[in-house]
Amino acid sequence: MKLLLVEDNRELSTWLTRLLQASGYTIEQAFSGEEAMLLLRTQCYDAILLDITLPKINGQTILKNLRSKNNEVPVLIISASAALGDMVENLNLGADDYLAKPFDIAELEARIRSLLRRASGKLNPIISCGNLRYDSNSKIFSSQSFDLNLTPREHAVLEALMRQAGKTVDKKQLANSLCTLNDSISPKALEIYILRLRKKIDHSGAQIITLRGLGYMLSYVQTT
Repeated sequence: MKLLLVEDNRELSTWLTRLLQASGYTIEQAFSGEEAMLLLRTQCYDAILLDITLPKINGQTILKNLRSKNNEVPVLIISASAALGDMVENLNLGADDYLAKPFDIAELEARIRSLLRRASGKLNPIISCGNLRYDSNSKIFSSQSFDLNLTPREHAVLEALMRQAGKTVDKKQLANSLCTLNDSISPKALEIYILRLRKKIDHSGAQIITLRGLGYMLSYVQTT
């Protein structure tokens, strides 16, 4: 899952990025409203962590701009203000959640997981496809009660497919969810991850289907 962190406090941004990356998220950083607006013109994110007080272009302007364009990406406001009025105002502008500083990283991660569940339409933290199960709280994949041993990139690919099970996931969109602008994933590397995953989820009833010219789809295939 790829997140955009918009925070002008570089020390706090670096700390949050390190912790969230350790939890398996891909993080793109923006240190000003201008940087965030530029990134949002060309990049797609699964969720945005947005500070309100930013240089030049503030967080509310970014939020208004997103919603005016019917961009429904989940937005979690991170603000130094715990005032009820500020919270209500930002939620009314289209924010999905609000977290006042200082906060505990465990609460932040729980709120991110909740945002991602709502965005995917899967409110149950346990997602299943055949005998393949994903616990979005523990971030553990299992098949027939055995935990799967996945590399970070394999995990990211399978999570993206699992959250959209039964739907086509575009190759470019899938590759984009694995890296920031400073990284790159070649089509060949993505194919290798898919090949490895097919072997690891074998006998789970779930199957990764290649749709030529479109992308991949995780589907449950019943055997008779």
